[in-house]
Amino acid sequence: MPLLLPAVVGLAFLLLPLVALLVRAPWSSLPEQLTSQEVWQALRLSLVCATAATALSLVVGVPLAWLLARTDFPGRGLVRALVTLPLVLPPVVGGVALLLAFGRNGVVGQYLDAWFGVTLPFSTTGVILAETFVAMPFLVISVEGTLRAADPRYEEAATTLGASRFTAFRRVTLPLIAPGIAAGAVLAWARALGEFGATITFAGNFPGRTQTMPLAVYLALQNDPAAAIALSLVLLAVSIAVLAGLRDRWMTTS
Repeated sequence: MPLLLPAVVGLAFLLLPLVALLVRAPWSSLPEQLTSQEVWQALRLSLVCATAATALSLVVGVPLAWLLARTDFPGRGLVRALVTLPLVLPPVVGGVALLLAFGRNGVVGQYLDAWFGVTLPFSTTGVILAETFVAMPFLVISVEGTLRAADPRYEEAATTLGASRFTAFRRVTLPLIAPGIAAGAVLAWARALGEFGATITFAGNFPGRTQTMPLAVYLALQNDPAAAIALSLVLLAVSIAVLAGLRDRWMTTS
């Protein structure tokens, strides 16, 4: 009983806002709210940018996870801490850091602008970079944990049979860690879809170009609360779908 009461209070605290969102939802006008051009622009941009950010995270995140899990080098603990830093870093701070790095006068951005005429802030590409920055650590952590759990002797057996390290990784390791990669990709995609702070700081809030669903919710809340609730319901449905897709992985005990 001493534990039951605070547990119920904690559960009610987590569920009450979601219940309120469902109770106050404008169900009668919901189809009209969700079929407006602004909503579809924000939704399409969110899906495209989140998918692109996840693909970019896969391309560079899986090798990074392999480096952390399979190799021993000086400063590996520091590298791991830096990789996971965006998990605890306030997203707005991440957006400021991205501006200082890739802005027109940034450490790297000034050369991109001068040499190639490429300007990343306040563009759709900037949205993808901001979402990748905050989402990739989820993928790296998931894949690294799966790699550490996988038996490296399978790779060693493949190399003794004449396979190169890359072939062993591609033909043996990747199939073994595929569930971890899939789970990490889903988590990264969901995190990218819900990103707000770094996106609005680095990419701005321009409809049709950088205004994703979270930014549209924030803007609609000031002028049209019913539309903000409708957009929030869409993001809530996506979050529930992600949890349902990862349920077996999280509920399986060894």
